[in-house]
Amino acid sequence: MKAADRYTIETIGIPSVVLMERAALKTVEVLESRGVDTSRTLLVCGGGNNGGDGFAVARLLAEKGRKAEIFFTGKESSMSPECRMQKQIAENMGLPIFTEFPSREYTVIIDAVFGVGLSRDISGALSNVIQNMNDAPGYKVAIDIPSGVCAESGKILGTAFRADLTVAMACTKAGCELYPGKEKAGETVAVPIGIDPGFFLKVPDVCFTYEREDIPRLLPPRRADSHKGSYGHVLMITGSYGMAGASCLAAEAAYTVGAGLVQICTPEDNRVIVQQFLPEAILSCYNEFDGNKLDKLLQWADVVCIGCGLGTGEQAEKLLSHTLENVKVPCVVDADGLNLLSRNRELLRRAEAPLILTPHIMEMSRLTGMSVPEIKENRMAVLKEFTENSSAVCVLKDSRTVVAQRGKQVFVNLAGNSAMAKAGAGDVLAGTITGLLAQGMPPFEGAALGVCLHACGGDEIREHLGGYSVMARDLIRGIQMCIKKAGEQMEK
Repeated sequence: MKAADRYTIETIGIPSVVLMERAALKTVEVLESRGVDTSRTLLVCGGGNNGGDGFAVARLLAEKGRKAEIFFTGKESSMSPECRMQKQIAENMGLPIFTEFPSREYTVIIDAVFGVGLSRDISGALSNVIQNMNDAPGYKVAIDIPSGVCAESGKILGTAFRADLTVAMACTKAGCELYPGKEKAGETVAVPIGIDPGFFLKVPDVCFTYEREDIPRLLPPRRADSHKGSYGHVLMITGSYGMAGASCLAAEAAYTVGAGLVQICTPEDNRVIVQQFLPEAILSCYNEFDGNKLDKLLQWADVVCIGCGLGTGEQAEKLLSHTLENVKVPCVVDADGLNLLSRNRELLRRAEAPLILTPHIMEMSRLTGMSVPEIKENRMAVLKEFTENSSAVCVLKDSRTVVAQRGKQVFVNLAGNSAMAKAGAGDVLAGTITGLLAQGMPPFEGAALGVCLHACGGDEIREHLGGYSVMARDLIRGIQMCIKKAGEQMEK
């Protein structure tokens, strides 16, 4: 953001104070559009440019006849020039400016203490200020980011302001969408202030996301003159005794997103169950490991998915090792495949085919040797290091699933809900990604769209079944509904 500001000011020629005025205007617009009662507003302002935004908001509200008061937490000696100017204007207008937290009640409290540059824990008197803001009654709004939330990771830096609404300048900050920062940010609305969004396309550390409206343009096309072979051969090396359901869910998900032909390689014990659940699938069953038979399946496939319900025994280990050493097409490695891979990381380095790894946090812990808390606190840094040392696409699954690959901007999924936290949901995601890759999508793009479709399907089906009763197989129905709506959009 600092680089974007500098580019806008120095190269484009828009003065810093103009950007500040735009930020204040847009903040007031969002407050009005949300129907926030600003009749008695307290602006809590620091001494940096975020505080300058707050002073400007107070002035604009006063011009509209609202009662706007300011609590200044900064030091006169260390104010930014723009903040100093905005404070002087507020003083010239006669706006009340306090240096101690006022004891009166307000309809809304607006946080403009720290911006995105905060990198240290909040402590001492400023910690008490944040606590007073949180304890006070009234609606809570943060300008750009709640004070105390790390803009990059979402980590809480000692303590943090708890907002109902965050008005983000130019773009939403990652820390406002990654947990636990998301819990402090509330609803986040990004507003344009004059910074060219194209600037961020050149910055590898900037993340991106998809919205539901993006799905129609992202889906692989369906041609009128086509057949099942046009949409790819999927090989699912999945399932073990008692885990036939994982095979069925992954395979059905691959068909649901458009794959033409799905063959499931699974133990003989699963034959009847899979055939009854998914008669559209081809079955290739085994009682013991057969390398020659597996080679023929790998040659037939356009994409492979391995690991869903596979188990971690000796036979599963042979299947994974042989597959990764011989596969020539994109290969999605999920669940038990990842657990086996964590025992033999050399396979990851030796694999020549494009790999798409789909670990949840615990599986990522096994792959990296880092603890779960370490990964949660520094997930972007962990992902960057992991993908820098591998050409694989990594889909790190969590309440905010993140997709990363070396040389690509990181995809952060913002869709989905807690109703999806059920056994089998990961199998559906693995199948969704695999089905998209079967139709020719590049690994990273297919993984990102797969995550988005899976999450939007979860949102779709929750509207019908509520937040408790959604099963993994219901996610497939949600994806079907989502794709149907996307198709209708494409036809318009």
